[in-house]
Amino acid sequence: MTTHMRLFFIAILVLLGVGWGATIPMTKLAVSTGHQHFGLIFWQLVIGATLMAGLSRLRGRALPLGRAQIKTYLVIALIGTVIPNSASYQAIAHLPAGVMSILLSLIPMLAFPMALALGQDQFNTRRFCGLLFGLAGVMVLILPEASLPDRSAIWWVMIAVASSICYAFEGNYVARWGTAGLDPIEVLFGASVVGALIALPLALGSGQWINPFIPYGVAEWALIGSSLIHVLVYAGYVWLVGKAGPVFAVQVSYLVTGFGVIWSLIVLNESYSPYIWMALALMFAGLFLVQPRPKAILAPAKPMGDNAL
Repeated sequence: MTTHMRLFFIAILVLLGVGWGATIPMTKLAVSTGHQHFGLIFWQLVIGATLMAGLSRLRGRALPLGRAQIKTYLVIALIGTVIPNSASYQAIAHLPAGVMSILLSLIPMLAFPMALALGQDQFNTRRFCGLLFGLAGVMVLILPEASLPDRSAIWWVMIAVASSICYAFEGNYVARWGTAGLDPIEVLFGASVVGALIALPLALGSGQWINPFIPYGVAEWALIGSSLIHVLVYAGYVWLVGKAGPVFAVQVSYLVTGFGVIWSLIVLNESYSPYIWMALALMFAGLFLVQPRPKAILAPAKPMGDNAL
């Protein structure tokens, strides 16, 4: 691997972190005018599915619709979008976007005990300490008086953590039961379609439907922008895993959290107490400990298979 190639992959990794981090304050803007979670989830999935349909057409691959594949779409739609996004859309309306960025870094830490319970991993003291650092970070957020805007926000921190638990379980589900022969792009496309079909009656029945023909403001454009960025960045992440290896690509976790905080400071003009900065430091320490150790800056890529997601 040449130096230029390494620098190129590092630049892609940073770009992915910048993009994913930007979706966090954009989500905050999307809920700023009162749009509710089911309506937002429906249109987020419709936008994502439309873009994925175009990408699939360019690839020349139809969406598999066997029983096993539909089951995979359903499970991923529920635990990867509908349930966690319902929680995160509600939580971010009451929490600073920077705090949401910090809580997202819990995902790889929470995935570790789940992997142990499913027999997918073995106990490792270093990674267990990473989990403890992550939990300490959450405690720093919810215990001091000055860490959150008000004490009622503690409840919304717990709701946000619930979304991270769903994402952590999603990864373990894929690792344990696979994706029925689907590649990551097919999984995301199929799950977006199924998720939209689930979210539509929920949005209509709960009175959370968002009329797409109203004049668009900041909230509507923020939803469109974050949905498009998410699909593009996810596709880029899948490409990077195939080219540079999963151990290298997973380091994007640091960048998503860091850039999520930076974008929140710039776009939303948020300010944070010292406790929140302390929580961020603890989360970064937890991420460092819980991530697998790379043997080199770029691990050799493994073939993309059932567990590629």
